Amino acid sequence: MNIMDFNVKKLAADAGTFLSRAVQFTEEKLGQAEKTELDAHLENLLSKAECTKLWTEKIMKQTEVLLQPNPNARIEEFVYEKLDRKAPSRMNNPELLGQYMIDAGNEFGPGTAYGNALIKCGETQKRIGTADRELIQTSAINFLTPLRNFIEGDYKTITKERKLLQNKRLDLDAAKTRLKKAKVAEARAAQLNTSQPEENNIMIWAEEVTKSEQEVRITQSEFDRQAEITRLLLEGVSSTHAHHLRCLNDFVEAQMTYYAQCYQYMLDLQKQLGSFPSTFLSNNNQSSSTPVQSVSAPSVLASASASLTSVSNSIVTSGISELKSSSGSRKARVLYDYDAANSSELSLLADEVITVYSIPGMDSDWLMGERGNQKGKVPITYLELLN
Repeated sequence: MNIMDFNVKKLAADAGTFLSRAVQFTEEKLGQAEKTELDAHLENLLSKAECTKLWTEKIMKQTEVLLQPNPNARIEEFVYEKLDRKAPSRMNNPELLGQYMIDAGNEFGPGTAYGNALIKCGETQKRIGTADRELIQTSAINFLTPLRNFIEGDYKTITKERKLLQNKRLDLDAAKTRLKKAKVAEARAAQLNTSQPEENNIMIWAEEVTKSEQEVRITQSEFDRQAEITRLLLEGVSSTHAHHLRCLNDFVEAQMTYYAQCYQYMLDLQKQLGSFPSTFLSNNNQSSSTPVQSVSAPSVLASASASLTSVSNSIVTSGISELKSSSGSRKARVLYDYDAANSSELSLLADEVITVYSIPGMDSDWLMGERGNQKGKVPITYLELLN
């Protein structure tokens, strides 16, 4: 029975406090009550915390988009994370592309130039996919997790304490309002000092003033204490910035490692493909007499390779230009297998030697080739002219 009485009294007290805060808040909005302003330092700390939370959320979300562009996959990962279960492993985009390339290469034939190149490209794409997984995992642990911990941990605590500070301020201002009203009522009662009942009213209002002053002192003390707690939490945001800076460095390092791996994989792939046509001669609508501009590389080895490629371009292109300008024929070695697309073309086998010559009006990327009594167009990019 006593416990029930205690609960009823507590409920009534809580309801009274809530009503008092609601009245104070409404009167402040209507301009009918004064509001205790926070000191400038605390306001600056609150503004800094809000700014940190806003940009941390934006950076975190956009980083997730960068690491996982597929929104459906992000939703799936979010659901599994909330269920505390591991998401099923699936191939990422580079791995899937790599697998398609390998399957296509095997279908076309590993012995053909195109099939062999597809297989090599597919293997490289799968290695890039593995590096992509490592980037996502490292970034999630070293960068995204600390950002998420701040949003879901530290800032929630700050928000909770800030709400308590707001409630303590409302209690303080409500107590100040009651004290002000009690003093006004006491002054009016003192002016109407004409009869005995009025003297009783003066004593009643005097007691009310004393009670209100004590309430103001208590609420002021609670407000100051809560303001100090909130201030200490907000000052910790500077430490959060320092921590996030270290995490940002880790993220940049992870990206640097990822891009360096991808660059090395592609450099190795380029070397494996060797003197593939697209790396030596221009294509599309460019003239065969225009060498492809070398891609600059940040290392001495890559620079030397680019220079060697440029020299090779000049030699091959120069020979073909001379052949086209003359009416004679030349011997040429076939670099790669080539399957004729139609009856006007000549199929080629790697390492065989054929006779080639130019016909006026022929497309700049083709020559006429002869092998015994067989004749047809052949792509110049598959040929090495012999002296």
